[in-house]
Amino acid sequence: MRIDIISVVPNLLESPFNHSIVKRAKDKGLVEIVVHDLREYGLGNYKQIDDTQFGGGAGMVMMIEPIVNCIKKLQLQRSYDEIIYMTPDAQTLNQATANTLSLKENIVILTGHYKGVDQRIRDKYITKEISIGDYVLTGGELAAAVLVDATIRLIPGVIGDEQSALTDSFQDNLLSPPVYTRPANFEGMKVPDILLSGNFPKIEDWRSDKAYERTQQIRPDLLNE
Repeated sequence: MRIDIISVVPNLLESPFNHSIVKRAKDKGLVEIVVHDLREYGLGNYKQIDDTQFGGGAGMVMMIEPIVNCIKKLQLQRSYDEIIYMTPDAQTLNQATANTLSLKENIVILTGHYKGVDQRIRDKYITKEISIGDYVLTGGELAAAVLVDATIRLIPGVIGDEQSALTDSFQDNLLSPPVYTRPANFEGMKVPDILLSGNFPKIEDWRSDKAYERTQQIRPDLLNE
């Protein structure tokens, strides 16, 4: 998979993509992540990328020309399955979306800034818009990092134990059950006996029951989907 990210502040993405699971995926050659500085496509001597709103109002808007110039250059090099815009006023990211994106070969992620992008970009070039929650960040870089991490970890070979990703919360519209490790008794707090029994069919039944109970208590909305 190749992921191209268009950013106003590309340095914000250096750390998230150079550690842990994402770095291992890159080192294995399973994913290529390229961050593009939008200012390289800016207009004039000052590399302008934003301007005031038509009709007045507070806040600057990301201009159409630099973004289009960057997207067109990328499209000359390869075809893209999705061109994604990270924005709070969009459908919220969920596990199903991450699952779907993990099957793609090439995607572009445009990170918003200021008051957002010129609407004509969204109308003509964007194929999918994604939010990571009902709140506003300074820019879309951190949201893009969340999307990339959630997607890449699902690519076969990225996680050593592939079954681990398949049993994460939300894969089956249930939250994960409680998990425990050594010691079995810590200051009087004991691990449930069933997990120490070695009876794996009964352990799986216990986990399924606990997953349902937690979902019903914390996120009952998931049970209605």
